[in-house]
Amino acid sequence: MKLRIFLRIVGAVQLILGIFYLVAPRQFLHLIGHSVPAADIAYPLGMLAARFLAYGLGLFVMARAPQEHRFWILNMVLIQLVDLGVGLVYTLAGVVPLGVSAFPMFNAALIAALLWLWRPAAPDHELHGPQGRQPQASAA
Repeated sequence: MKLRIFLRIVGAVQLILGIFYLVAPRQFLHLIGHSVPAADIAYPLGMLAARFLAYGLGLFVMARAPQEHRFWILNMVLIQLVDLGVGLVYTLAGVVPLGVSAFPMFNAALIAALLWLWRPAAPDHELHGPQGRQPQASAA
């Protein structure tokens, strides 16, 4: 139950980010402390918005039956770890101030950790092979 609720919360966050990146990307980035990007950067930010929106909707689908969407839940863990890593790299390089990056990096770490801890168990066939048996080591 907690995973289902959490997937919906993360989905809502993704949808909100997607809307801001689609409708007012330059203003949104400025609002959260970044420099205002050149106008032509709104185009790739709009493409980024599509991914936020698609994954946001997908998280609501995943919340209905998390065990059927384990792969996609683990992909969201990967996304959050990449987000955290990029935040660390640009913060440590002095490109982005800690005051701007701390909250998103904290969120990325929290989302990755909770999704990992609460991830659905691996299906039996992943643990024991397609026939429910332990996979045999091949003789080399």
